[in-house]
Amino acid sequence: MDGDTMSISFHEDRIQRNITLVPAVIVRMGAFKVVFHCGIGFLVALLLFSTSAAAAAAVDHDDEVVTIDVHAAKQLLLHHHHLPHLYLDVRTEEEFKNGQLENSINVPYMLNTSKGMVKNPKFVDQVLSLCSKEDHLILGCKSGVRSLYATTDLLNSGFKHVYNMGGGYIAWTQNGFDVKKPHPDEL
Repeated sequence: MDGDTMSISFHEDRIQRNITLVPAVIVRMGAFKVVFHCGIGFLVALLLFSTSAAAAAAVDHDDEVVTIDVHAAKQLLLHHHHLPHLYLDVRTEEEFKNGQLENSINVPYMLNTSKGMVKNPKFVDQVLSLCSKEDHLILGCKSGVRSLYATTDLLNSGFKHVYNMGGGYIAWTQNGFDVKKPHPDEL
């Protein structure tokens, strides 16, 4: 773990400011942070096994991808405080039509072409036509991989408050959270 030091820290700023009831831990590896929401027992066990040097090395960088779990995403999307969050679904149009989160916006990160799936060259411009760089966005896809890349692209383009939803649509539905499905006549 010399080159890729793992650091662990409590996270109380950008993501947790509106959700104070759920403890969170950030696990940082390389250029990515993953936010886990968990019970106090898990936190104690995690802290016992983490090194104090790794915990002390935790520094918040604004240009890092922050991945939040579906529970945190749901809380941010449902709590319309002074900082509303928008859900940006980066799946293909076909995937989106088969089911999506309520009030979500669809801008595909990848496109189906005759040559297979290719990156949408207009992705950032399309997002900019719908959202400002100051909007609070939660990006999701089917499993969390495409949205990770899309989050990186938006952060690199100057978006300030962009979070990746780990597990994507699959994790959302596996947790029994509401989705909007098309009427059979619309398929």
